Amino acid sequence: MSAAVLDHPLLPSINAALARVDDPEIKRPITELKMVNAVEVDAEGRARIEVLLTVSGCPMRDTLTREVTAAVSSVAGVTAVRVDLGVMSDEQRVALREQLKGGQPDREIPFARPDTLTTVIAVASGKGGVGKSSVTVNLALALAAAGRSVGVLDADIYGHSVPAMLGIADARPTSVEDMILPVPTLGLKVMSIGMLKPRRDQVIAWRGPILDRALTQMLADVYWGDLDYLLLDLPPGTGDVAISLGQKLPNAEVLVVTTPQAAAAEVAERAGTMASMMNQRVIGVVENMSYLAATCPHCGEEQRHEVFGSGGGQDTADTLTTRLGYPVPLLAQVPLDPQLRAGGDEGVPVVSGAPGLPAARALQALADGLDRRGRNLVGRQLGLAPAGR
Repeated sequence: MSAAVLDHPLLPSINAALARVDDPEIKRPITELKMVNAVEVDAEGRARIEVLLTVSGCPMRDTLTREVTAAVSSVAGVTAVRVDLGVMSDEQRVALREQLKGGQPDREIPFARPDTLTTVIAVASGKGGVGKSSVTVNLALALAAAGRSVGVLDADIYGHSVPAMLGIADARPTSVEDMILPVPTLGLKVMSIGMLKPRRDQVIAWRGPILDRALTQMLADVYWGDLDYLLLDLPPGTGDVAISLGQKLPNAEVLVVTTPQAAAAEVAERAGTMASMMNQRVIGVVENMSYLAATCPHCGEEQRHEVFGSGGGQDTADTLTTRLGYPVPLLAQVPLDPQLRAGGDEGVPVVSGAPGLPAARALQALADGLDRRGRNLVGRQLGLAPAGR
């Protein structure tokens, strides 16, 4: 590239094009984040763009290079584009962190504020093996497909399966100083304790204060940005994590997942009751593995085979309605489908990979129903205190 022309007439158009390029992780324009360090154009219209990465090992460097190249190449008169990648200095990273924090104090959980615009939905179950993580992942993808900004926090500290279900089991988040950027995938922002382990096969054996600090870190130190929804995949049961999250996110709504058999329904009721004890509102029940749909080889008619019995979801909803004193509806019955399982194993959840299947349609209908509710202040703690007389 020959010497740059300092006042080249293409510079304003190139800068405007760069302002339309978002950082893949932070989801804000790279110009706003002060990541564009230099823009040069020579007399032949060849452009050189220097972009500063937050860290040298940024996992999205190739994506950023590709998008910057495409944006600048679209400017009429540009004949070639070269993207050089640099790395922010310590001072620049601190400034970026302060910019993203917006002056908020450290360790504040933004979703706990009474004025938050993010709907937090904690997906809970009384026992493992009911498909809670599958419901979480597919619900998140269905909401994102509707144009919502969605984050997923895998709070199942010991059984963190969300990254594998989304095909990012080996992904690691980027850190800017002591702030963590969630991993972007399939239109979601994802964070899991599994992403913070040195090795994928390492076992988490935490209890008490350490567990509590890890949850605080994933809520307060992760830069989630502006979210419409934050979905939390809770561990099964009513243990430490459920209690800690109830204290940290008192305005979270709880979605209880169960299966049709009576044994699962009984323990699911305990998960809903625990949420109510933490002053969280239970918004409904999802019955997973409700039935197996099959075509009769003789008559060709669709038949439903209730492999795990029937009625558990409705029984859970009825019991919680009576126990909690407000309506807790059965929101969805998701049929058993081998592709639902396979999609999770392959990192392509059924809502994205096979949207026409009955299971995918049931999960999509669940997302549509939740999204239609709008923002409801019923049962929310508004952080108000009575004024003195």
